[in-house]
Amino acid sequence: MQDEPTPTELIKAVADFLRNEIAPEIKGHNAFKLRVGINALDLVTRQLALEGDSDGAEAARLKALLGVEGSLLELNRALSDKIASGEVGLQAPGVSEHLWQTTMDKLAVDQPNYASYKRELGTK
Repeated sequence: MQDEPTPTELIKAVADFLRNEIAPEIKGHNAFKLRVGINALDLVTRQLALEGDSDGAEAARLKALLGVEGSLLELNRALSDKIASGEVGLQAPGVSEHLWQTTMDKLAVDQPNYASYKRELGTK
């Protein structure tokens, strides 16, 4: 294991370098492709920073809802199967709250500047 810089710091440094030093020099379609790459690096940085806490909280909510143990993937599949079969619906205690929080956690990584996401954060 390396001490420093961390993977998150390295990715952020590359994204900042590309954004501040390289992007102003690039034009046309290559500028678009560069922005896509920078956005991907920013997304990975947010995912590395946030996924541990959000994945742990999601797994805990699923375990409480389902009353079983398993990996996050297994628990999500179990809930999906129960919803698909009609065994569990949005009216079941905790389901809509779980789905809402999971969506908000995913938006924090994928689209933190999304206006509706920001509005919802402000209402909490």
